[in-house]
Amino acid sequence: VQLQASGGGLVQSGDSLRLSCAASGLSLGHSAVGWFRQAPGKEREELSCISGDGTTYYTHSVKGRFTISRDNNKNLAYLQINSLKPEDTAVYFCAADNALYYLCQGQEYDFWGQGTQVTVSS
Repeated sequence: VQLQASGGGLVQSGDSLRLSCAASGLSLGHSAVGWFRQAPGKEREELSCISGDGTTYYTHSVKGRFTISRDNNKNLAYLQINSLKPEDTAVYFCAADNALYYLCQGQEYDFWGQGTQVTVSS
């Protein structure tokens, strides 16, 4: 199983980005998929997840700005980030686990992507 996150970059405050998570060897449509980030010197933070049945979860700090979605046909998951702020600067990771289906929040994921850097300038 391989996951690859992409779509990060250097953007300005207020911009939007859509991060993608591509999977091989795993059906994202039958898995829980989560997005996390880790800023320098900080612990990894769970941002959002989507369960196998499509239920979504967002941590309070990103509600309204982040949107998680999934394209089962393309075996891709996305994280749309709007109104980016400098404090969103971090490495963003996607994770998935086909042993998880109905639960995605606060779970231990088996498979992780390598991360994509998002840098937001003020």
